[in-house]
Amino acid sequence: MKVKNNRLEALRMIISSQQLGSQEELLAALQKEGFRLTQATLSRDLKQLKVAKAASMSGNYVYVLPNETMYKRVSTPNSVREMMEVPGFLSINFSGNMGVIKTRPGYASSIAWNIDNSDIPQILGTIAGDDTIFIVIREGCSKREVTETLSRFIPNMK
Repeated sequence: MKVKNNRLEALRMIISSQQLGSQEELLAALQKEGFRLTQATLSRDLKQLKVAKAASMSGNYVYVLPNETMYKRVSTPNSVREMMEVPGFLSINFSGNMGVIKTRPGYASSIAWNIDNSDIPQILGTIAGDDTIFIVIREGCSKREVTETLSRFIPNMK
């Protein structure tokens, strides 16, 4: 199951960072990243991820993920392996007893779930979107205390 999850994550990264219009192109990109699969398996993966085709700025039809506006294309993408090694956490900022955690697209929900299920006494709860988590901090808790506690649950958080 881990191989499939890694393959699906690689497929998400490829689709969100490249403009590919055919399954052959997708298969070649996946093969370049070390994934060997059949066209039938790719079709099932695309269906599971709810991938669609949409017109690009150039007028060509390319594969897009659901809610593509949340998956910002980059002009010089890293390799999929490099992107998969980077954790989802990007930053945290505070205002009063509220905090906003920014993540890579698609990571907010799982990070928020980890926070909510870790019984962190300084945090009352979270609300997650695709790449943003809103946290409510218990009164009397310092931002430093919250950050230190969260760094034990969120990799790469300083």
